Amino acid sequence: MKLDIKLSGVGGQGILSIATVIGEAATAAGLHLKQAEVHGMSQRGGDVQSDMRLSTDGICSDLIPLGQADLIISMEPMEALRYLPYLAPKGAVITSSKPLVNIPNYPDEAALLAELDALPHVVRADIETLAREHAMPKSANMILLGMAAPALSQLLSEEQLRDAIARVFARKGMDIVNANLEAFKLGLETASNR
Repeated sequence: MKLDIKLSGVGGQGILSIATVIGEAATAAGLHLKQAEVHGMSQRGGDVQSDMRLSTDGICSDLIPLGQADLIISMEPMEALRYLPYLAPKGAVITSSKPLVNIPNYPDEAALLAELDALPHVVRADIETLAREHAMPKSANMILLGMAAPALSQLLSEEQLRDAIARVFARKGMDIVNANLEAFKLGLETASNR
């Protein structure tokens, strides 16, 4: 069993923390894991993307071929659309619906969301607003991870992801761990209401 995940977003949004949590959960579960180099992380506001491949069997390449990604997890809707050529026909997109307008010719928001909504398997929510409304403004990425948890469940359970969040954020203290676990729970609830 395998799961090929394309992670995308904009520098500073926390996509690398999502990758770290998934990687930690996969390692603890004894899965094979390969992750391609992450691009753009050093530039705040620049494109950040990475391939993450999880499997119960060996993995030969760290790059996901075009048309083979089972899942696109994106902190930004235009970045989700940028990587659609990688999505498998039955693949799913889990994304924030709130654009981060970081370029002068950013596409029209309504057109962007209509393109996302035309996809057969998409879960989207304004995670930044949810995070602010629930007094967890720095945890929007963990809301997104919670939204993606059902799509990850063939290899990683919700409990394994929760445990990984606790381990990854432990050095920052229990308040941060608890905030991220609450954000993850909110994402699960948001996905179940879609």
